[in-house]
Amino acid sequence: MKNIILLLAIGLCGSTLFAQTLNKDKGTFKTYEPGYFQNSILKGIVEFDAQKVAPKQTKSFKADPNTFNIPVSKDDFKWYWHNETVSQGNTNTCWSFSNTSFLESEVYRTTDQKVRLSEIYTVYYEYLERAQNWIKTRGNMTFGEGSEGNAVTKIWKKYGIVPLDAYTGLQPGQTVHNHSKMFEELKNYADFVKKNNIWDEAAIITNFTSIMNYYIGEPPTKITVNNKSMTPVEYMTNVLKFNANNYCDVLSYMQQPYWKQVEYEVPDNWWHDASYYNIPLDDFMNVFKKAIKSGYTMAIGGDVSEAGFLAREANAAVIPSFDIPSAAIDENARQFRFSNETTTDDHGMHVVGYLEKEGVTWYLVKDSGAGSRTGGKENNKNFGYYFFHEDYVKLKMMDFTVHKDMMKDLLPKFIK
Repeated sequence: MKNIILLLAIGLCGSTLFAQTLNKDKGTFKTYEPGYFQNSILKGIVEFDAQKVAPKQTKSFKADPNTFNIPVSKDDFKWYWHNETVSQGNTNTCWSFSNTSFLESEVYRTTDQKVRLSEIYTVYYEYLERAQNWIKTRGNMTFGEGSEGNAVTKIWKKYGIVPLDAYTGLQPGQTVHNHSKMFEELKNYADFVKKNNIWDEAAIITNFTSIMNYYIGEPPTKITVNNKSMTPVEYMTNVLKFNANNYCDVLSYMQQPYWKQVEYEVPDNWWHDASYYNIPLDDFMNVFKKAIKSGYTMAIGGDVSEAGFLAREANAAVIPSFDIPSAAIDENARQFRFSNETTTDDHGMHVVGYLEKEGVTWYLVKDSGAGSRTGGKENNKNFGYYFFHEDYVKLKMMDFTVHKDMMKDLLPKFIK
């Protein structure tokens, strides 16, 4: 009996100590006034096509940023060369903007060339690939604006790439990317083809290209670089010295076997790519941290819809304790959220630096979306960037792309 009483006492003391030491973050409801998207992006679109969009106030439950010791400035981070942040405008093409930025940094890291490449060139040919698959599957596939980051290397392998000044995807007088009407026409046409069972491949591709050429222009098949005429594939191979086979797409989830290349089972992986290297979460985080500390940037994708995603408040992403305590974040917590769809494949970004702060690693993330641009460039000193706490990466970022050098110790473990 005395032993039972003693054990109960120890248990109660442990519970009391845990309750006293557990960090309890707070949240609050925030009502947001129209921000960068309404005040800058939509305004630029109105100048081009007279589209009028009434801004709406939104109310969200957000973590209180004052309960976190969030970095103050991007200048506090150690970061590696990358081009200035650019906006994707009114498009859902973060996958192209983030991975193009990543590969620009890779070209610099491997060849010392500072290049600015065309994001919309890749988008154009991604739509053509999607149209061809629409025909092949008789419309049994996802047809949207979104895609996965490795679509960029997929397109480059086949079509090459061009500098931004050779193809911007902007029409004369247009200052902001706006694909809303173009996508609407493409989607309506694709649905019409399926509904009426009209599968004339040549006609479909001709109509697709006609729609895109009207809205974003026709990409060049030849460019001039250093007074030499070349194809986009020749530019990629001979000038950029880029080899798409040098990159690994890394995933960590439990619904597929670890140490195997698997399919990333999300709608934006519309071509069912199964080349993702699926590794346990601890290895995922170790490679992630090792890469950025070794001078390698990465493209990442994951969820940006949480209460701890404090875009307007602090350009930061954290995991508050009312979501899950830091010590409890593991592969089960990660998979649980992916399986119940509270973690979704929202957004692609580019990790360009890191900061060690009070025993925590923060990551500097370059973004093309509107959320990181709150307040405008004049009022936001971290315009176009986020600060990601390592817990946010661990729980909410589902995949990343990195040079295979950073995976060389793990690649032999993979099941052929």
